[in-house]
Amino acid sequence: MAWTRTYEEAEPQRVNRWLAQSGVCSRREAEALIAAGQVSIDGETVSDPGRKIEHGQTLTLDDGAQARLEGQMTVIINKPVGYVSAQPEPGQIPAARLLTRQGLWGAPAEIPAADRSLAPVGRLDLDSRGLLILSEDGVVTKAVIGPDSQMEKEYLVRVRGDIGEPVLDRLRHGLALDGRQLKPAKVTLAGDQRLRFILTEGRNRQIRRMCDLVGLSIIDLYRLRIGPLKVGDLPEGRWRLITAREREALITPGFSPKPVRRR
Repeated sequence: MAWTRTYEEAEPQRVNRWLAQSGVCSRREAEALIAAGQVSIDGETVSDPGRKIEHGQTLTLDDGAQARLEGQMTVIINKPVGYVSAQPEPGQIPAARLLTRQGLWGAPAEIPAADRSLAPVGRLDLDSRGLLILSEDGVVTKAVIGPDSQMEKEYLVRVRGDIGEPVLDRLRHGLALDGRQLKPAKVTLAGDQRLRFILTEGRNRQIRRMCDLVGLSIIDLYRLRIGPLKVGDLPEGRWRLITAREREALITPGFSPKPVRRR
């Protein structure tokens, strides 16, 4: 069924911007749909990528556009140590190699072809493990790692070294990387020589470099959550599609997904 919505704002707005703000697609994807003749306003096909929609007008995406957007894949992997998130260097194995029929967990799903463009949405180092999102959905990508994103990423980290209050205070606020101050971090004790980090930014190897600055060495780093999306009981090395509710939760503040369990 075609997607239809009436524009209720007082001020006119560019179609691509409104679609992006509505969580339908990214601006670039909206422009591609316009170029393909798959967007109309009050029954008139939109041909100008700069076209604005006005109060009371109704925008429609045709069935082909809807199918195109719904076909965008987002998966999560419980990544083991030894796999890289993105483009591998010689001798390295990309996490996308885990997307096999044997590795699929839970509900049946399409197995992505090798040439499918599933990019990491928040990288995870070769020597780190846990929740990794791979996606071709521009709206999900923007929500998680876009320049305005404040989405939390939660990690459990096992360390070697002194983790007294002075160290915790420095980790929480007071560190800088590459000449720039880090945003405040939530860092708490999570057991013997274990720390829980909750960050709202994702600088290159940030937690490892933070620990380095306070004299801690990392033994194990595990990401268990990105925003509302949790790795849950997904076994290490396995993958699954995210659900429609999980996607909605990632792109809509305050929306809570239902936990996914193996069927």
